[in-house]
Amino acid sequence: MTSIRPIAAGFQEGETVVLARGTYQGTEGVFLHLREDPAWADIQESAGVIRSHPVAWLDHSARTAAL
Repeated sequence: MTSIRPIAAGFQEGETVVLARGTYQGTEGVFLHLREDPAWADIQESAGVIRSHPVAWLDHSARTAAL
């Protein structure tokens, strides 16, 4: 089960986020957790693909804000 607890920059495990910067700008995914280096986070993208991205590139998804 996913816990709902604040992590970094106001992101929570299970929250929908969007890549606001970088090569994959506009990609939505689910925030999973920070990496060992807290400047990086694992995001589950569409089709279940898990990738690491810099936390500085993440933003809250408009879909999450609408909930």
